[in-house]
Amino acid sequence: MFSNGQIIFGILFALVFILILIFAYRKDFKIHEKYYKGSVWVLIAFIAFLLMIVSIKFFLG
Repeated sequence: MFSNGQIIFGILFALVFILILIFAYRKDFKIHEKYYKGSVWVLIAFIAFLLMIVSIKFFLG
């Protein structure tokens, strides 16, 4: 399906992309800590809401 060159490119691209994301996150960590304090609760509420919708769909549908 994919040639060896495409597979190598995909792997290298993913590795470099992940490294750049890690570098950027570490660079801005203190800013994130200051301005986004408490945002984890928003994420937890969003996941709980999605689980509630899925459970309603599963039990009633």
